[in-house]
Parts: sequence; C-alpha cells; structure tokens
Amino acid sequence: MRGPRAAFARFGARADERTPAHRDRAIDGLRALALLAVPTGHWLVGGFTLDDGGGLHNASPLTTFGGLAPASWVLQMLGIFFLVGGYSSYLSYRRRKGSVREWTVGRLRRLGRPVLGVTAVWALLLPLLHYGAGVPADTLHTASTLVVQPLWFVGVYAVITALTPYCVRASRRLGARAAVPLLGTVAVVDLLRYGPYADAMPSWLSLLNLLPGWMFAYQLGVSWADGRIGRRGAWLLLAGGAALFATLLLAFHYPVSMVGVPGEARTNSHPPSLLVLALAAAQSGAAILLRDRLARLLRRPALWAPVVVVNLSAMTILCWHQTAMLAAAVPASYVGEVPGLTGAPDTGGWVLARLAWMPLFAGLLVVIARYARPLEAPWDRAGTVRRAATAVLAAGFGCFALAA
Repeated sequence: MRGPRAAFARFGARADERTPAHRDRAIDGLRALALLAVPTGHWLVGGFTLDDGGGLHNASPLTTFGGLAPASWVLQMLGIFFLVGGYSSYLSYRRRKGSVREWTVGRLRRLGRPVLGVTAVWALLLPLLHYGAGVPADTLHTASTLVVQPLWFVGVYAVITALTPYCVRASRRLGARAAVPLLGTVAVVDLLRYGPYADAMPSWLSLLNLLPGWMFAYQLGVSWADGRIGRRGAWLLLAGGAALFATLLLAFHYPVSMVGVPGEARTNSHPPSLLVLALAAAQSGAAILLRDRLARLLRRPALWAPVVVVNLSAMTILCWHQTAMLAAAVPASYVGEVPGLTGAPDTGGWVLARLAWMPLFAGLLVVIARYARPLEAPWDRAGTVRRAATAVLAAGFGCFALAA
C-alpha cells in the first residue's frame, strides 16, 4: 500500500502547489460535493427488473421503501450546484476580456461539447449493441432513457448561464431580493397546479417552474459573489428555507421524496416544486455559513487533491455516470436476476447489494472517463472533425467492450 499512498501524497502535494493563491477552494469543494451526489443518488435509486425476454426495465427502491425518501434530502444537491454555478459565473463574467457574447459562447461551448460527445457515442452504440451483441430492444430503450435523463440538467444550466448578465444586473439593483420573484413564481404555479382549481389547469402548466425553479439558487450564487449576502442573510436563508420545507411537508402534504417515485401522481423534481426551492435555500444558507471552515479544511493536500480531480472531470461525471452503471447491469442481465443489479429492488437485501456494487460503478466510470475526456477538451477548427471522430470511436468501442 505504500506505493499508492505515496503516489497519492505526491499528487496531492503537486495539486496544492499548482493551485493559485486566489483560488476559492471552498467553492470548488462545494461543487465537488454536489457533483458526487448526482451519481450517488442515481446509482442508489436506479434499480432494474428483468422481463421474461431478458430485457431490463427501470424500477425504484423508493416504490417499496418509502422510508428511505428522506435520504433524498441529502442527495438532492442541485441547489448547491446552481448556487456555486452562479457564484463562479459572476466572477468569470466580471473578469471577462471580450464581449458579453464571446463570454456566453465560450461558456456554452464548454457545456455543449461533452453532451454532443455522449450523444454521439450512444448513437453509435445502440445499433452495435442490438445487431452486434443481441442486446434486447427493451434494454436499449431503458439504457437510452437513463443516459438522456441527466442531460436535461445541462440544457437548463446552459440557458441559465446565458442569462448571467441579467442576473448580475438584478443583483446589483436588488441584492439577494432578486431571487424573491423566482420563488414567488414557483409558489404561484404550485398553487395553480395543486390548489382547488387544479383539475381545470393545463398539463403543461408545471413546465413554467422549470426555469425559475432552478434559477433561484443560481441567482443566490450571483448575489453571494457580488457581496450582497452575508452571514445574516445566510442565517435567514437557512432558517427560512428549513421552515418553509417543514411547512410544505406537514401542512401542504408535498411528496417526501425529492426525486420522482414511479406510480406517484406528484413529483418534486421534474419540474421543481416549491419544496425544491425551500431545500435549496436552506442548503445555500448552510453553504455560505460553512464556507470559511471548508476553505480551511481544503488547505490540506490530502483533501484538496480529490476535489481537484472531481472538478476537472465535472462534465464527464454528469454525462457518463449512468453509462457506468449500465456497463455492469447489461452484461449481468444475461446471467439472470443478480441481487443489486438486475433483481427487483423490493427487499432490504437489494439495498445492501446495491451498496456493494457501487465501487464497481465508480471504477467503470473511471475507465470510461479515460476514453471520454477528449470529448470534453477544446478542439481547434482544423482538427475538429478528426479529433471528434477519434474520440467518439474510442469512447464508443470502450463502452461497447464494457457493456457487450
């Protein structure tokens, strides 16, 4: 063990030395925490069932184990992700050297390249797996759904990022109060879709929550970076968010789970309900209050090194973590009902087995990331086609080798 430990220590020391003094380690730490919560949550609730033809279908342990729903309060950290995103975008926007348009295009390219990469790889994989490896169509439908689902987040984040100049102006004029209209919009929409006249409301009404619901924490992040939220404001966010969260659960009977549960008529996350904003407010207040303490902790190279790795692989983690789980589940479907993989998530044993499989998912994600990282790197115009084709083929056949 001395070899790996020594190598990790050397890497940590190098990462610490190369980190600029002005780098806000607490922000990177919060981002890493929110990033890791995404695959952890998806891997814990992403169960499968196996039909008679060997096809995989989505299933959730929350359908059977409703008592596990409060765990989603911890694992649902998109509020922190948008908070940190707003904070970082404000600093980047303020330091920009070119025009607003150039800044926006540059940010959107960084988000778009990995999404195009994973989409292209799976477009290649689907016919290869079906006609080359004989993977059932039901399995491929389930797989494509799981891979595409997290990408909605990138699309929403891209739209909100493009609105950063407006968020900055709103913060300078209103401070932290700039987030209040967003909260109010979601509250009104929730009242209409869940109130006494809900039956008369159109089905698309809930979509009106999509942008303000996720923009709420982003706007708080912009105001935080703008120096408009201090400790007093942070305590108000924490206490107010917690009080609103409890009120919505106990008095208005919002669903307990922060993620969708199959068979349930209501969901908090797609699109976000007022409960999501209450949780985001409480999380944001706690993050602001703990910032200095977290920054001191991350002065330790052993803690800072994994934060650096996660931040450098942010989009790879978001785009490819479901592929890593499928790389284990699809081969297992040929064996039969494997506990924690292809067996129905309806027993306590399944939960323990899934926890045991998660290190394998993480290892597969590391392997896939090795091939997928070129899809995230900038491409010069002359070499765009060649590098894109090479990266797509490498990642595609790497995933194929793991899944077939």
